[in-house]
Amino acid sequence: MADSWYLLADIGGTNARFALGVGAGRELREPLTVSVADHPTFTSALQAYLQHVEKSGQWQALPSDCCLAVACPVNSEVVTFTNSDWVIHRDEVARSLELPELKIINDFTAIGYAAMDFVEEDWIQVGDGQAQADSPMVVLGPGTGLGVCSVIPGSGGISVVSGEGGHVDFSPVDDEEIEILRLLLTRYGRVSAERLLSGAGLQNIYWALGQLQGTDSRQASPADISVAALTDGDALSAQTLAVFCRVLGGVAGNLALTLGAHGGVYIAGGIVPRVLEYVRASDFRERFVAKGRFREYLNDIPTRLVTRDNPGLYGALGFLQRGFHP
Repeated sequence: MADSWYLLADIGGTNARFALGVGAGRELREPLTVSVADHPTFTSALQAYLQHVEKSGQWQALPSDCCLAVACPVNSEVVTFTNSDWVIHRDEVARSLELPELKIINDFTAIGYAAMDFVEEDWIQVGDGQAQADSPMVVLGPGTGLGVCSVIPGSGGISVVSGEGGHVDFSPVDDEEIEILRLLLTRYGRVSAERLLSGAGLQNIYWALGQLQGTDSRQASPADISVAALTDGDALSAQTLAVFCRVLGGVAGNLALTLGAHGGVYIAGGIVPRVLEYVRASDFRERFVAKGRFREYLNDIPTRLVTRDNPGLYGALGFLQRGFHP
């Protein structure tokens, strides 16, 4: 007899990662990553995954429950993605899966649920600080966009608070960043943190620095910029990544101050894991603690770079196993 299973997905602007979970186990089964660009709709990608599961012959045709972690706001019947053309119609997808409801959470909310179960092997710490038990945590991460969530302990248990903290105003703190802001204002009218802390953000920083230095912006993609900074000795790319790390540290510090995140600040997302050693050697931590009179306050808060694979999928599984409701 085929076994029952949970459908799990972590869907960003670039990739959609699918897997299935079984019972109370923490293992992901039948993982599959598809490119958003290769599928005109979410339904197309979902059908591709269901066919992938069916081929194994081990699982029932449809899941017993489902949690989708998505890179966009989730409070409407029709979920519209911020950085792709996909939409999800809750009722239609639930009916197609023969489920009473479709559970959808923000992708960084999912990483917040995963963070509840993080162990030391799941992250690399940058700088000093010791996490305090039963204290708030912050999770943020640049990828296609900039995701943010908070993990809040309380008498009734732990709550994960989703939000759109990546879209707060970008706040420059030195002359170079002020000039970058001026240039990006000509492009966007308003400049959020995500305009710098994302894949497109790397391109924005690179372009702005090129404008300031009177040089051509030759790197075509975020990956090109990162590779050139790490391996080619390209000065403009290296300067771009340095600015990126400083701004990331500053935004992380702002969030830690706002929340009182003595449980730690966790940096996830698609970009940082690819440049771990560069971030560790950069001014990321210095900018995190550089908050004037509150330097010592922040020095006690650990900053940790998440190295665990697929934290969004593990978070979606943890959400279902704990019986939470979006």
